[in-house]
Amino acid sequence: MAGFENYDNDTREIELEIERKGIALGIDWSDEVQVRSLAREALDHLQERVRMAASGPVDHQLLARVELFGLAGIMLRTLEESATVGIESHGGPAWKAFARALWAEAQQRKAPAG
Repeated sequence: MAGFENYDNDTREIELEIERKGIALGIDWSDEVQVRSLAREALDHLQERVRMAASGPVDHQLLARVELFGLAGIMLRTLEESATVGIESHGGPAWKAFARALWAEAQQRKAPAG
């Protein structure tokens, strides 16, 4: 229910998990090319990665990647929900870098070809 959420706390918790997954995956959040590639992968292959993570031997890198992609969805939902109640949510450097890359990828996909 909108209005009862603690968006600042949610943002901090999501950011912390994004940072943890970034460390596990060796992500340099200041490397725009690397982060944009990650965003592209998140948008292209999430369902495929979830299936892969659910089958076969445990691949910790793959699990971290799938969890990071899930966090991207939670992050975007938090931004959307907070905006509907007039709150502008901001995370730290990892959050901002990933959000920027996801947004850029999404916008590029919406652009007409030509």
